[in-house]
Amino acid sequence: MGGVDALAIVISVTAAQVIRFGFSSGAELEGTWDASYLSFSVFLCFAWWMFLGFFKSRDLKILGAGPDEYKRVAMASIYLFGLIAIISYVFTLDLARGYVGTALPLGLVVLLLGRWFLRRQLARERASGRSIRRVVILGNPSAVQHLNRSLSEVPAAGYKPVAAILPGFRLDSPAGEEGLPLPVASVSQSIPDVLRVLEEYDADALAISAGVPLKTRTVRQLGWELADRRISQIMAPALTDIAGPRIHAQPVAGLSLIHVSTPRLGGPEIFLKRSFDIVASGIGLLVLSPFLLAFALAVKIDDPGPAFFHQQRVGKDGERFYMHKFRSMVVDAEARLAKLQEQNEGSGVLFKMKDDPRITKFGAFIRRYSIDELPQLWNVFVGDMSLVGPRPPLPDEVAEYEQHVSRRLLVKPGITGLWQVSGRSDLSWDESVRLDLYYVENWSFVQDLLILGRTAKAVVGKDGAY
Repeated sequence: MGGVDALAIVISVTAAQVIRFGFSSGAELEGTWDASYLSFSVFLCFAWWMFLGFFKSRDLKILGAGPDEYKRVAMASIYLFGLIAIISYVFTLDLARGYVGTALPLGLVVLLLGRWFLRRQLARERASGRSIRRVVILGNPSAVQHLNRSLSEVPAAGYKPVAAILPGFRLDSPAGEEGLPLPVASVSQSIPDVLRVLEEYDADALAISAGVPLKTRTVRQLGWELADRRISQIMAPALTDIAGPRIHAQPVAGLSLIHVSTPRLGGPEIFLKRSFDIVASGIGLLVLSPFLLAFALAVKIDDPGPAFFHQQRVGKDGERFYMHKFRSMVVDAEARLAKLQEQNEGSGVLFKMKDDPRITKFGAFIRRYSIDELPQLWNVFVGDMSLVGPRPPLPDEVAEYEQHVSRRLLVKPGITGLWQVSGRSDLSWDESVRLDLYYVENWSFVQDLLILGRTAKAVVGKDGAY
């Protein structure tokens, strides 16, 4: 990791110097200090590498999964160049703008690409059972099941549950181990027994779930013992589907109080989101207009009838609008739906059918690559939809919503979303709802940009599209 960072920094700084000053090493800094740009470049490489360490961008806990690693790399780089700008002002150093203006953006790009490459390598290693942390989970049966499922669903994070400890439960009790996917190694509440299990399973970490029947003093003493053995202690609070930026820890009288901020669905970021939607959809419509005309013509040639399909959907706050798509089914597709309900492969209120006979030949192609959804750029431009958001539901679906599911309607529906980059049509109804609610509860503009980036991969991969 450190070697890749060093290589990326050296390449970027060297490129910045060559682009600005050529291959001459005689360029001098103007100001209080007499120094060459070559010596400053050496200092910058060293300082940049150190700042990445100061910001813990190479911390094992953040490698392989989540955006935190990338954020720390970006923040370390920006803070370093901000500090350099302050020092330059104080000591009247006249740094060449072309040098700095090349080194920072180029360095960020190369560093992030290097981290991305290493993350791909690490994900492959962890998928094959290497470079992982063996975890013993301590808690009640339901908490153990939930935590085991959560950790197992993200193998790239590098956590492998290997055993469970159910303090206060009986091994012969149905509530104790029925349905547990992990071996129950102990039901004892004593610290020596917990340590014995950790040693027996060669564990690297102990995950303690919320509500575990252990005294505060016992947990504290257990933490000391784990620290002596260099075993990580993970506290898993009973908070699900809450993103990191909404969680804040506050120490009060020796306690760590966890604050969960209220989701913000308005303010400057909403203005930024809408502005981005208008600009991006407008540019998309202009650039893609020749292709949109070609696709419309291909739809009509493949199956006589209208090129576009207009369907009423439910948007933000329950407002109805007409969503536009390229027609990918036969003209009387809606009339045939009733006869196909018995073959519904979906769950909940969604109708899904992998080999739907109503889909035309060209329709199958444009659905596979989500081309049929391109006319929705107009819905985005006029404000009915957003580029990123929950799946736009049908009025019949909304009529069957449970109360909590209606929270999907607090934001505008999107052309893409977490459902699009997490399996598309392969998702169950419950999983689709969970992802949409997670998006609503943890919305941010940065998350939208990440989803748009992942959408391209999902569309090219064609997974779950039918």
